[in-house]
Amino acid sequence: MRLPLALIANVRLLNSGLRIRHSIHNGVIKTSLLSSHNICSRAERKWIKPAGFDTGVKTYNSLTKQKEPLVLAQERIATWYSCGPTVYDHAHLGHACSYVRFDILQRILSRIFEINVIHVMVITDIDDKIIQRSLEQNISPTVLARMHEEEFKRDMQALRVLPPAVYMRVTDNIPQIVAFIKRIIGNGHAYVTSQGNVYFDTQSIGNRYGKLVNLGGIVGELGAQDKRDPRDFALWKASKPHEPHWESPWGQGRPGWHIECSTIASSVFGSQLDIHSGGIDLAFPHHENEIAQSEAYHQCEQWGNYFLHSGHLHLKGSVEKMSKSLKNYVTIKDFLKSFTANEFRLFCLLTRYRSAIDYSDASMNEAQSTLSTISAFCHNAQAYMQGHLQCQPTEEGILWERLSATQSSVRKALADDFDTPKTVDAIMSLIHHGNCQLQPATKVDGPRSPAVFGAMLSYVREIMGVFGVDLLDRKRQRCTSSSAMEVHDSSGVLNNVVEELVHFRSKVRKFALSVEDQAPQDPHTGSEIQKRHPQPDRVPLLKDCDSLRNNLAPLGVHIKDRGTNSTWEITRRGETRKD
Repeated sequence: MRLPLALIANVRLLNSGLRIRHSIHNGVIKTSLLSSHNICSRAERKWIKPAGFDTGVKTYNSLTKQKEPLVLAQERIATWYSCGPTVYDHAHLGHACSYVRFDILQRILSRIFEINVIHVMVITDIDDKIIQRSLEQNISPTVLARMHEEEFKRDMQALRVLPPAVYMRVTDNIPQIVAFIKRIIGNGHAYVTSQGNVYFDTQSIGNRYGKLVNLGGIVGELGAQDKRDPRDFALWKASKPHEPHWESPWGQGRPGWHIECSTIASSVFGSQLDIHSGGIDLAFPHHENEIAQSEAYHQCEQWGNYFLHSGHLHLKGSVEKMSKSLKNYVTIKDFLKSFTANEFRLFCLLTRYRSAIDYSDASMNEAQSTLSTISAFCHNAQAYMQGHLQCQPTEEGILWERLSATQSSVRKALADDFDTPKTVDAIMSLIHHGNCQLQPATKVDGPRSPAVFGAMLSYVREIMGVFGVDLLDRKRQRCTSSSAMEVHDSSGVLNNVVEELVHFRSKVRKFALSVEDQAPQDPHTGSEIQKRHPQPDRVPLLKDCDSLRNNLAPLGVHIKDRGTNSTWEITRRGETRKD
């Protein structure tokens, strides 16, 4: 005989150490969860390790305050929900930091550990801030929200943040939200007030409230006068004059903040979610309330298995996070006028995703310098492979060993809570050993080793690509004088002009560097008694070649002489470079 679902749920709750309270309110049977102990028991909040596929990755779980094995419900499939923007204003660098960091984590899971990440993000397009800003600007809240939603998506694209599988707007899901609230009320975990508001009843779940944070001394949302408990939070807000509203069984109104995420995540992923992410400032009250209402809706012990939180972005020297309310923010659009997406990603990679991060000239200079060193190595390795850079014979075996050790240490670091700083250190160490053997030489004796540098070059590009750092970014493309590559944000004509200019300069310079046919020799040994020098009448040509190189650098065309060969690159104004 099949048991009713409600009875099965009650049996599970009884087995979990909770007891059931039934009551009748307005003709509706209400079921509440009560603690079987009078004293707060942490056992009720204990994290339950999921059953399923162990990814081999450990990640810091805010539910347990420690690293836990990342176990997915389905093999090689991760369900991931994230809180998106409230679209009432420009996105700033603090937002970008969180989105880029979690984009890096998702790329690591996908590219390194071969996990298919199914990511859903909500767009909050109705709330108090949107309504207030629309009144200030005398435009529709819908129009305001759409404008900033599109701007947000353009900003994310500019930062190379992969879009989620789907964006979900709150206003497109009002019927689902109403149904979600109705079920929470029916399960005995919410109540309707005489003013038409609906609140979640935190007392109804006893000590299960507070899974993410220690609630000692914390009060709930302020401003409401019709709540039973200060910790109770709004699921539905009765409409005020001149505000957008929707119909519901409790009267006209609009959703509370937290209910949107629970509803939308549940509509896609059901009663079990692998990963939930957001900034650390969302842990309470937003994520805490999501957990409470989702578990009350699904009548389950654990809705989200892993909560990942990113650290705040601070302006250097400030203890406050970057935020619109403090007016201490930098918009993404303004930031990208001075820096590139690659540089910002390096900035994010140099700290752990869950650590606070200081934004300053020094930290951005470090990111630029690191990126420039990586790019310079890739350029030199490619030049060596093409024969444009002559070096003494390399210790090839050592480089192969270094490459293998780096690949192993990188995978190990990323499996340890996505340790990107340690990964970058490993990559930079590999590059250092490669650079030590890429020293230019005028006279070369012995075999060349292009294969190992090809392998190192491919790996560095690959792992940077995993992080979303495009070393072949056409905004900063390096080229050789013999085989230029197209620079997409410069015209093809400019590319060809620079190529021809550098090629002509190289021919002139090679001619000017040719030495006298005979040099004085020691009559006893027959060896040269002094170094050969360019012929005197050609020295002015060398000076002119140097002047041309120096004059082009401020214009963004950088020429580097390597013996009688030259390489070049075009950089954007304000961009730094390091050879």
